[in-house]
Amino acid sequence: MSNVSSATTLSFELKRLFTLMLPILITQFSQAGLGLIDTIMAGHLSATDLAAIAVGVGLWIPVMLLFSGIMIATTPLVAEAYGARTPEKISTIARQSLWVALVLGVIAGLVLQILPLTLPLLGVPESLQPKAGLFLHAIGFGMPAVTMYAALRGYSEAIGYPRPVTVISLLALLALIPLNFIFMYGFGSIPALGSAGCGFATAILQWLMLITLAIYILKNKSYQATQPFTHWEKINTYWLKRILKLGLPIGLAIFFEVSIFSTAAIVLSPLGETIVAAHQIAISITSQLFMIPMSLAIALTIRVGTYYGEKNWVAMRQVQWLGLVTATVLAVLTMLLLWFFKHEIVALYTSEMQVSQIAVYLVLFAIAYQLMDAWQISAAGCLRGMQDTKGPMWITMIAYWVIAFPVGVYLSRFTDMSAAGVWVGLIVGLSVACVLLLMRLYSNNKRLIQQA
Repeated sequence: MSNVSSATTLSFELKRLFTLMLPILITQFSQAGLGLIDTIMAGHLSATDLAAIAVGVGLWIPVMLLFSGIMIATTPLVAEAYGARTPEKISTIARQSLWVALVLGVIAGLVLQILPLTLPLLGVPESLQPKAGLFLHAIGFGMPAVTMYAALRGYSEAIGYPRPVTVISLLALLALIPLNFIFMYGFGSIPALGSAGCGFATAILQWLMLITLAIYILKNKSYQATQPFTHWEKINTYWLKRILKLGLPIGLAIFFEVSIFSTAAIVLSPLGETIVAAHQIAISITSQLFMIPMSLAIALTIRVGTYYGEKNWVAMRQVQWLGLVTATVLAVLTMLLLWFFKHEIVALYTSEMQVSQIAVYLVLFAIAYQLMDAWQISAAGCLRGMQDTKGPMWITMIAYWVIAFPVGVYLSRFTDMSAAGVWVGLIVGLSVACVLLLMRLYSNNKRLIQQA
């Protein structure tokens, strides 16, 4: 294919970015809402049920994100084939991604079946182990659906159709409430399972989401040129290697990032329940707001991946520049929101004065890293679109675990900074990740121009 180097207009690219980003953003919020509904409904049963769910979700989320994160590889591969005008490759990539997703989903499901055995070793109170264990057993059955749905989602979004996934995610949000009621309180021959019922409800919902999306893709005319369900295709070792080579670093990078935030609570646990509660509130607020730059990053992966397939380096660099500018604007708006409404936002979580004061104080640290966080996730999204995933994985691991974690532990445990020490560690780690990812993006662009 000849090297194309035509520029694109900023208004066109901005429109394309937001057309992709907004449905993805709604999808991300909807998926985060599934866990929120589980927590709220379990909290209405008892404190024990709430604690059991917290333990179960705390173990399930990293496993789920690791394995479904690998399937993000579908997005840049499909985007590249879409840009290269090879629709026959797209359908092959989608089929092979489903194979990989099925195998990974089964493995993830087996991991979740074994995890309850580790609960005593992790120091989980004996009173919580039965319900937390049953939750993990139940939700494990939904893992093949989770990974296969992630593969189909990546395929649909990469060819420019994010809305079906958005609609299904919103419907799932509504469907989870009655499903939770059925399994938590019992219905007909279904026994009352308490908080563990959330696991069964979520697993069933994941399969329903997969089946709905698959039927939509099969029936809708928009997918006919790249239809993955036209015929049976055996697993292909070439595509297996490509998907895993690209996807495994993505999954591990997400795992490294998520796990650093989840271990922060463990680091702070000796400092008392009030501090841990305040920390969790601040983390919850920032996690919700992180969906905004994350959605932009997914949109950037698609647009950069498309121009990468076209070998249109000029347009690709324009998209990257526009993405970073957009990330900056969104980060500044987020910072202003947190600054002016920090007390009101924290009040949604707690009415306890002491917890509220500490949480508001920690939100100030969250404000400090919004810009760096937006830049690093956007740079990582651009690099994924260029099919560079191994470098970001190593950068993420070094920034979070070699730098942020030791700094956070030292400042929180061995100085008078308390919880603020962990957050300073996160700021340092995010800043390092941001600088290194932007440097790698610049280096990759320079290399491609020299090769042209």
